Amino acid sequence: MRSKTCGCALCLAEFPPGKYKERVPRRDCTGNWQARYRDPNGKQCGPLFPTQKEAAAHLDKVRTQVREGTYQDPKRGAVTIDEWYAIWWPTVKKKSVTTTNRKLSAWTVHVQPKWGRRKLNSITWVQVQDWITNEVKGHATQKKALELLRHMMVAALRDRRISVNPCLDIEVAPAPAKHPDDLIPPTAAQCDLIREHLTAYYHPLMVFAQETGMRWGEYTGLRACNVDLQRCTVKVKEVLIDDKGVIRRKMAPKSKAGFRTVPLTPAAVEAVKAMMEKHQPAVTESSIEDGMHPEELIFRGPLAGRTRKNKNGVAADLDSVLTRPNFRRHWLPAIKAAGLARIVKNPETGRNEYWPRVHDLRHTFATRLKDAGVPEKDVQVIMGHERGGRVTWLYQHAGPELVEEVRAALVSGRTLRAVS
Repeated sequence: MRSKTCGCALCLAEFPPGKYKERVPRRDCTGNWQARYRDPNGKQCGPLFPTQKEAAAHLDKVRTQVREGTYQDPKRGAVTIDEWYAIWWPTVKKKSVTTTNRKLSAWTVHVQPKWGRRKLNSITWVQVQDWITNEVKGHATQKKALELLRHMMVAALRDRRISVNPCLDIEVAPAPAKHPDDLIPPTAAQCDLIREHLTAYYHPLMVFAQETGMRWGEYTGLRACNVDLQRCTVKVKEVLIDDKGVIRRKMAPKSKAGFRTVPLTPAAVEAVKAMMEKHQPAVTESSIEDGMHPEELIFRGPLAGRTRKNKNGVAADLDSVLTRPNFRRHWLPAIKAAGLARIVKNPETGRNEYWPRVHDLRHTFATRLKDAGVPEKDVQVIMGHERGGRVTWLYQHAGPELVEEVRAALVSGRTLRAVS
């Protein structure tokens, strides 16, 4: 390749001294060597090298890659993470609203600010590990941020934009351990005490949650058409989810195990009847695509069926669909008045959380099934989990009873009984 800075005869002929910078005449050319070739698409490429030997070696390597079908255009990996995200994200299969929102949050808060302007092929393993270790805080946050970046890099690898995935074998912080006292769910007596201090309107809701072990989104989204009071059963077919502050309907959560039939105890039946007498829910069965249809819901807020003028002065019906923040305003005063509220500091985020949570009623139900001798496989079905082992380590926490049993064995010398 002729150069404006070289003084050989060929370069002086192409770039005359009178028109370009004066150079000292020399015999050998000091310009770069260009390795010209055509990629699989027929596009001509020609990177420059300082010596003929390097150019020839590169040309041989590229021609071999083109013949074997392993060639990667370096320019395709030179796009920024922002540009690659715009190409990759529309091709991602959106599993659910909650999963999609979680990925969007990880992109907006963690991945894009750090890597958005970097080129795909410029990111190294050490840089990713340093980012995860020193800049992203918390085990769960690290997992979600790394998961998104890893998926982007895997797609780039499959699209032949990069040759190595820099996100492989990245270590995240271990999950924080919690003291057993912070994991034990409230007892039946403690639940009764909370209910005594809870707003009377929400007594049936708490009884139903305690007697069925269903998730928040499952019983707040329960419709009259899915309740059979004669057989005392409830069919879980859908849930309510919070989509960035907007409550929406969604198919049963997490997995196919979410679709199940839950038996109702007499107390749960009475709770359902009490709410049905208040709101007279419609027994129609609308589809999820038709919208919320709050008139079919059994558990609604105390303002259900009333009208209120909006900011434009137009009277509108209140759907009064239950939300976590609204119910939390009644739950926190109840657990405080009952003398059970305990502040637990989250070791990852540093935020203070109150025990017990509303979700702990589900743990109380699982413990109740265990104490009643219900087989683990049956508990798995009723709780809506795909794996039975998950029930053991997630719900069945060692409580004071185990401590006293071990103490009695140590004092009396009796042998502890073995269980499977």
